[in-house]
Amino acid sequence: MIIDFLIPAAQAADSGIGGLPFGPDIFIILAFGLIFYFIIWRPQSKRAKEHKDLVGNLAKGDEVVTNGGLMGKVAKVEEQYLLLEVADGVELKVQKHAVTAALPKGTIKKI
Repeated sequence: MIIDFLIPAAQAADSGIGGLPFGPDIFIILAFGLIFYFIIWRPQSKRAKEHKDLVGNLAKGDEVVTNGGLMGKVAKVEEQYLLLEVADGVELKVQKHAVTAALPKGTIKKI
């Protein structure tokens, strides 16, 4: 009785008539891919490019801030390191990639 009622419904569900072959799953995957690209990957690569340009354009006399918060004037630029003058007669050797930001000229004297 009840089984006779359920069997035709189960056969109709297995027929697979209509619908997309991939269903909406492909659109969800594409949406996650686009979100990942625009929110995570693109801004990170933009920041990395800006930092590479900053480090590549360092020259003697530039005033910079390092990751550790040291502020000083570039005394000498080498291939991977730079000599940072943090006070009169006090020079520290730091890696170029430790530089976080370049400051406008005269900032250190104002502080």
